[in-house]
Amino acid sequence: MAQKMRELTDPRAIRALAHPARLRVIDELYNGTVLTATECAKLAGLTPSAMSYHLRALERWGIVERADESADGRERPWRAPAERVKISTQSSGAGRLAGQALMRSSVERILEQFQELPASDPWDDVSSMSRSRLWLTHDETGQFNQELEELVERYRKGRTQTSHPAGARQISTLLAVVPTGDPPANTAPAT
Repeated sequence: MAQKMRELTDPRAIRALAHPARLRVIDELYNGTVLTATECAKLAGLTPSAMSYHLRALERWGIVERADESADGRERPWRAPAERVKISTQSSGAGRLAGQALMRSSVERILEQFQELPASDPWDDVSSMSRSRLWLTHDETGQFNQELEELVERYRKGRTQTSHPAGARQISTLLAVVPTGDPPANTAPAT
């Protein structure tokens, strides 16, 4: 994986994300997993031929790529071309729709993980959810986003499902920074 982040700016590429089956597979592939179309289909609850269609659509925009041949040579697996994907054009209609679909899928998956966590799990004491409302300027919001990304990257350290220290466990995070309400009439975003 050469890239750290695959940034999507083309509205057509962003629109390619707006499908629950694609989002589920992207989530798994960007976790460092390499999967065949059949494995992706099982994960997303689709037929292998339907999943192959979705994977080719994602490949067209560079969101996923084919990995090396499988050991038996019958089916080539798929992988993520980067460690993470980022939607950069939230202000476009396609960007907002894809961002909302991605957020909805992410929230649903995190809720499932909370439900799957047994009450007796020794890591239950470190699971949490938090929601905050902050009053920030445009520049402060940009800085806040940058610091959040740096914090996540500090803990990511290139670790994946197949490459992490003993005793490590997958931890899901969900970060969203969304302006609310109408912007103040007397101020404009700093440039």
